[in-house]
Amino acid sequence: MAYPASPYVEERHGGRYIARARVSLDSVVISFQEGDTPEEIVESFSTLQLYQVYGAIAYYLENEQTVKDYLALQRERDRAQPKLSEIDPALFARLEEARKQMNH
Repeated sequence: MAYPASPYVEERHGGRYIARARVSLDSVVISFQEGDTPEEIVESFSTLQLYQVYGAIAYYLENEQTVKDYLALQRERDRAQPKLSEIDPALFARLEEARKQMNH
């Protein structure tokens, strides 16, 4: 699938990312779709600058169907991958326990 060029979004390793950042386009778009403001998205992803978030949102709005198709493809890929709880239940249990301890 060919994606429109943008100074704010780039393709890497088969995925779409915010340019010059390690944050996926998926993360920003989903946050935006859930009602988060650009400022709230920057708070969630501290490596992003406000202009990058606005650029990613503009890219999404300008290429809405292309991005929606991309997100659907990503969801299909995620569903096709086996879950850690199935691959290594013991490791999954240790990680869950560590996560619970971090949240207390």
